[in-house]
Amino acid sequence: MVSDLTYKKKIGVYSGSFNPIHNGHISLAEQLIENKWVDEVWFVISPCNPLKNQSELLDEFLRLDMVILAIKNNPNFKASDVEFCMPIPSYSIDTLHELSSQFPNYLFNLIIGGDNALVFNQWKNYSQLLQEYPVLVYPRQHFDFEPVRKQYPQMQLLNLPLFDISSTEIREKISQKKDVTSWLHPSVLQFIEENNLYQ
Repeated sequence: MVSDLTYKKKIGVYSGSFNPIHNGHISLAEQLIENKWVDEVWFVISPCNPLKNQSELLDEFLRLDMVILAIKNNPNFKASDVEFCMPIPSYSIDTLHELSSQFPNYLFNLIIGGDNALVFNQWKNYSQLLQEYPVLVYPRQHFDFEPVRKQYPQMQLLNLPLFDISSTEIREKISQKKDVTSWLHPSVLQFIEENNLYQ
């Protein structure tokens, strides 16, 4: 049995734009906890994703507020603004190093989607990242993990259900005045409506 003195709490670092955070994000994080992949999930809000179009990106503090609202009832979830004071664009290797420096007694695991795994060689210092941190990959629709498994045997594919919800689709539906009630936490939906977001 592992002694409590030597056990390092495993933190799942779930970085993203969360523009907005939706029930798919939350369900994935819940599955990670329930299946004991990690002890906690930290939602790291990225001010700027170097591989994404920034034109529809909401202010990071508004996105942080929505994450806080969405996870407020789960003690195993945390909203992190660690990247807000870091150079832009945000690179995962730098974020992980910053978190490891701030919390040396935690073991950080990077959580990425299958789509990101396919372009992982475009990430800054991706080889170093794989050497220093566990990388957990959750499945995406129509995602074939075999090429990734061959190229990055260190990555671990999570056997989890697909959460086929897209923030892009949610933004489009909101702008078209369509119902997104089933996709968003009620507090997040109320926040979006009160602040006229994504109109």
